[in-house]
Order: sequence, then C-alpha cells, then structure tokens
Amino acid sequence: MLRKFLDSIEPHFHKGGKYEKFYALYEAVDTGLFQPSERTKTTAHVRDGIDLKRIMISVWACAMLAAFFGMWNIGYQSNLIIADMGTTEFEGWRHAIIGALTSYNPASTWDNFVYGAMFFLPIYLVTFVIGGIWEVLFAAVRGHEVNEGFFVTSILFALACPPDLPLWLVGMGISFGVVIGKEVFGGTGKNFLNPALTGRAFLYFAYPASMSGDMVWTAVDGYSGATALSVLASEGVQNGVVQAAAGPLTWWDAFLGNMHGSIGETSTLVILIAGVILMGMKIASWRIVAGTLLGMMATSLIFNLIGSDTNPFFNVPWYWHLVVGGFAFGLIFMTTDPVSAAMTNLGRWYYGMLIGVMTVLIRVVNPAFPEGIMLAILFANLFAPLFDHFVVQSNIKRRLARG
Repeated sequence: MLRKFLDSIEPHFHKGGKYEKFYALYEAVDTGLFQPSERTKTTAHVRDGIDLKRIMISVWACAMLAAFFGMWNIGYQSNLIIADMGTTEFEGWRHAIIGALTSYNPASTWDNFVYGAMFFLPIYLVTFVIGGIWEVLFAAVRGHEVNEGFFVTSILFALACPPDLPLWLVGMGISFGVVIGKEVFGGTGKNFLNPALTGRAFLYFAYPASMSGDMVWTAVDGYSGATALSVLASEGVQNGVVQAAAGPLTWWDAFLGNMHGSIGETSTLVILIAGVILMGMKIASWRIVAGTLLGMMATSLIFNLIGSDTNPFFNVPWYWHLVVGGFAFGLIFMTTDPVSAAMTNLGRWYYGMLIGVMTVLIRVVNPAFPEGIMLAILFANLFAPLFDHFVVQSNIKRRLARG
C-alpha cells in the first residue's frame, strides 16, 4: 500500500514536476523505507552485501548501545543525588512527565531510564531535526540525494553532549557541525573534519561554561559535581581511587560507567563491545584503534617516568586515561570515521598514534583543557591526507626501484 502510494507521487518530484525542489526529501523517505530500485546489473563493479546505508545503520545501532546505557546512567546518577537531597519537588516540563510516568527511585531501572530519556531524547530530537533540515536544504539546492551519513553524525553529536546542555545550544552546535564541518566542503565524502566533533568543538570554545562547567554533567538543578577527568587533573589518583564529587571512584566504576559525564561517553565496557562489533564487521579500522591505544599508552608511560610534584596528571597511569573523559568514545566512534581518517593501512597507524600522543599531551601539559581526545582527533584530521600522500609516494618509489 505504502509502496504504491510512493510510486504514484514520485513523478511530481522529478524534474519538471511541481515538487521537484523537494526531490531530496522524497528520495530520503523512499530509500529509508524501501530498497532502491536502481541497482548495478553488470559485472563492472565489485558486488558486496553491504552498502553505505547498511554501514551507517550498523554504526547507529552500535552507538545506541551507548545511548541506552547513557540514559540509564543519567537517571541513576541523578536519582542518587535527589535521594541524598531528600526532595522530589522540581519544576519544568521534564519533571512533570517524570512525575506522571514514574518516581525518583535509584534502585528502579525503569525510573532511571525514564529520567535519563527525558534529557537524552530532546537533545537527540533537536539534533536530528535541525541537522536534518540542513542536510535536506543542501541536497535540494545541489540536486543531490540526502546522504545517510547524517544518521551517524546526529547520534554521535547527541551522545557527546552533556545531559544538561540547553536545547538551543544543541541546535547551534549541530548546525555548525553540518554546515561548516561538512556541507561547505561539498557534503559527505568531501569533508576533512569530523562533523560531530566540529559541532562539539564549536560549542566548547564558544560556550565553555555550558560544555565544561561542573553543573552541566548531572541532570539535577542546582547540583554541582566535577567529572573524574577534572579531578584527575587537579588531584590525580590516590591509592587507586579518584575522589570525585559523587564519592570515591574506582577504576572498575569508571570502566563500567558508574560516573558523571557526557551522555554516551561514560561506559568504556559498552563502547568497547560496540567497537568489537564494528571492527568484526570491518566497518571500523582496527589499525586506527590500535595505533591510538599505542600512542596513548606510550605517551602516558613517558610522563609517568618523568613525574611531577606540581602536576598530578603526570602520574596518572595509561589505564585511567582509557576510562575517563571521552577517550573510549572517541577511540571507537570518532577516530574511525572513514571520511576524515587516513585511507592507507600504514597511514592509519600514523594517524591513530598521532591521536593517542596528542590526547595525553593536551590532557597532561595543557591545564586549560583536561579533555584532549576531541582536539586530538580534529588535529589529526588535518594530517590524514598528508599521511596518505607520503605512504602512496613511498609505495610508488619502492615499486619503481623494484622494476
């Protein structure tokens, strides 16, 4: 029924039809619901069971693992604070819905999930709608199809946001990421910066209080609590424990995700499970992941050997760098972006190692930015074409010498 309806209105969206300017929107709905009718029938192309749409859906599905845990964790951390405060009297539309559907019991999985959903879903909805409008607008002007790449950009940007980020800033951030980070360069496949990280970096520098202040990491009005990463920068690790605002934080707590932070960045375990799936499907490059880990480990070990009496971050072991901040999230979902990352196998090693080295350098040496993975990836994005160029030239010279 739906297939027949779409076929009946399709001529109106082709050239000469009265809705031809909206072809990109029609095509996005049609291919989103059904398999495209245009398929390669000759032997001139490599045939594979996976295409761009399936790649993006697979990445999106893996990112949703972090989203579901993030919603539960937001609710759990917030309900613990509310229980400690001894009050459930809060204003705002979110709490009106929460009060109608559930309560504020941290022992209830449902209560925690609903509470977290009231903060994540609006952020994701604003991201998807505003970013999608920009995508459709540029596709319509250029006469192109709407690319599925935004499907992933939207979820990654939303998961990288603090849970208490104002929705108008969410709209500004994704607008900057899509327009300036991708569309001005020609769209998907032509951007040299990761769009989701570009939008987050814009917010980080333009509105730092809303992206790095102690009050933005928990979804409870009036509560202030520093993240584990900022505590590491100021106090370091004491007897294997980080003295975070919400209480002592062990490495296992951080690995499992039992801490404050951006929506989808807290659970290293969940993120690594998603990473194994993506690398097993050969969607994410294991060379980039391994290179980033090696760069991070080597640099942190060097700082550990040097030591410092004034900078506690010098003495933070590499395995703490892995589980705090957005390192794991960036490692799996951001560094492996197939467009902005290096393309050659050897170039991927160099690209990943540069990210690992720069992450620790920014975290340890630069006191203004306790988080380093975001800036490190954007920095490495600029060098990815250079790595590929030198690798290709080296291969050409070696083959010429061989011949």
